[in-house]
Amino acid sequence: MIKYAIVGNIASGKSEMERVLDKKGYVVLDTDLMAHDILTDKPDVPKAFSDYDVFEYGRLSRDKLGKLVFADPELKTKLEDIVHPLIKEELESAFNVYSDEDVLFVSVPLLFEVGWENLFDKIVFIKSDDKIRLNRLIERNGYSKEYAQTRIDSQSAQEEKAKKADYVIENNGSKEEFIAKIEEFIATISV
Repeated sequence: MIKYAIVGNIASGKSEMERVLDKKGYVVLDTDLMAHDILTDKPDVPKAFSDYDVFEYGRLSRDKLGKLVFADPELKTKLEDIVHPLIKEELESAFNVYSDEDVLFVSVPLLFEVGWENLFDKIVFIKSDDKIRLNRLIERNGYSKEYAQTRIDSQSAQEEKAKKADYVIENNGSKEEFIAKIEEFIATISV
């Protein structure tokens, strides 16, 4: 099995690439979804953040938690120290579940930050200009300009990540142009 990591900073186009790959019949996993499940299904994070205003109607609010941790680097580290090992466990389990697949794609936005490059055979980096990503976050997520910028600034520079990737796909044009680039990349896959 060839394991491809799909990497890109926030609002770069990872979800669109996942949709295209899924439509083409590839197995695509998303570590962001794994993280969401961990936040809602496991007691670790609610327990660790029980003294903070991150709950609504008795449940952990991802929105409130996000605003809290992106404003406080120590709390962000605390959250990551809980969530990242659990995601890695789920990933390793998924590798076993899908071991009969020729190709497996996994969206891992923080691949380089967490040092999981060695878990994958190939890395695909989606690169998109910061201004475009900022506008996408404001339009797509309804974030304020300041909060959207905080989210963008919390991730490592794209240029350094692009240098470490096996493939770089630019996403600065239309959705159709991006899909065409993804399809060009798919044509390079050999099993």
